[in-house]
Amino acid sequence: MSAPSTVGSPVGSGAAEAPRNHQGLALTVILACQLMVILDATIVNIALPDIQGDLHFSPTNLAWTVNAYTLAFGGLLLLGGRTGDILGRRKVFTAGIAVFTVASLLGGFATNDTWLLAARALQGVGAAFAAPSTLALLNTNFEGEARTKALSIYSAVSGAGMAFGLIAGGLLTDWLSWRAVLFINVPIGLGILILAPLYVRQPERHPGRFDIGGALASTLGMGSLVYGFIRASEDGWGDGGTLGSFAAAVVLLAAFLVIETRAEQPITPLKLLLHRNRASAYTNMLLLPATMFALFFFLTQFLQNVLDYNAVQTGFAFLPMALTQFGMARLSPKLLPRFGPKPLLVTGGVLVTAGIVWLTQIDAGSSYAAAVVGPMLLFGTGSGLSFLPLNMIILSEVKPQDAGAASGLLQAMQQIGATLGLAILVNLFETARKDATPPAGSSADQAAHHVLSEGIASAAVGGAAFAIAALLISLFAVKMPKPPARPPA
Repeated sequence: MSAPSTVGSPVGSGAAEAPRNHQGLALTVILACQLMVILDATIVNIALPDIQGDLHFSPTNLAWTVNAYTLAFGGLLLLGGRTGDILGRRKVFTAGIAVFTVASLLGGFATNDTWLLAARALQGVGAAFAAPSTLALLNTNFEGEARTKALSIYSAVSGAGMAFGLIAGGLLTDWLSWRAVLFINVPIGLGILILAPLYVRQPERHPGRFDIGGALASTLGMGSLVYGFIRASEDGWGDGGTLGSFAAAVVLLAAFLVIETRAEQPITPLKLLLHRNRASAYTNMLLLPATMFALFFFLTQFLQNVLDYNAVQTGFAFLPMALTQFGMARLSPKLLPRFGPKPLLVTGGVLVTAGIVWLTQIDAGSSYAAAVVGPMLLFGTGSGLSFLPLNMIILSEVKPQDAGAASGLLQAMQQIGATLGLAILVNLFETARKDATPPAGSSADQAAHHVLSEGIASAAVGGAAFAIAALLISLFAVKMPKPPARPPA
């Protein structure tokens, strides 16, 4: 059965396709930005022990090496997406890359914790303005089959980038220094800044007025929501700061919805969510990262603390998942025209769910070959099948003036999903650890391994719930269009 077109007609009357001989360079520039942003979500994690020892971080402040970036990135994504629509996507894209590159350079020279945290927050600001334009620029620089291929590579990079970040982080930290995980962004960023004006076509601008009220409400509301999840993972769901952050987020985001329904040029057009398939895809873009980021977080602990892997070994241990994600994302463009988006989403959802359910069986005696590789392969294959159809459904029939907002909302869903998932699953993890009873007669190391494994298995149960919810949405909420009626004989 032939699949329907999921990307719609070319976007933007003034967005001419890049010259054929330059399309590869245009795609490279766009993907380099996406890879930098994705890598930064994981590459720093491997370096955290070295950062703590060198800059004398407290355990609480060390977590903010990741959280400062997450908070700024998640809070400003919607604003970054709309800014590109109004001021010009390539202009905002390059400005965001410039900020990200400078922040990476400053962070690499940090001599104390305050300096590094400020640089990480500034990285998040730059990423929030650069990242939403990647999909929008890809959508307007490529057409037809070239766009489908470009989206498949984008999906592969987005999916496998996090695992490659762990590998790169391990190698750079072990061979050079933790500072290298920040300095590596500088030459990449400079390359993007030089090449983007030459090879990435500037889509037609859609000048308009900034929705100031919507911008403030969305930024503060998203920031409060992300901070609430971060606080919950550290201090629990009953903490006063956690509850206050969530209360503020509810009020601010409710105000945002009211403002958007009345604004002449809203920062996030709510009509984007009225399309059934698009709304379903956005929801799955929330649920899949909720499972994925937790998988990285907990398996990293298992590999390092139970199996006693070093940073480099831990990074390479994720290679099976990275390779299968990349391979399936590259295969998806060939499968999509034959089967359509829904069968790929359902198949991917089944495989992701199977991988996470398998992980619920992990224990202190589990080996890498018996308990880790299998879930990784299933998850990598399933997520690799899922991301391209989701990206294409979300971008389907989006008007040119809304392309940046649609991309920004997609990135926001991924960021919130990752933060939400980690907060919920860390809570399950800690609860299970407190309730775990080591076997009688076990040594101190054996007891610690047992408690950690019990926590990971419980967190995997929560991850399985996210995966099942995504699978049910793909099964029952995503609608396949009816085939065209056959002409009368």
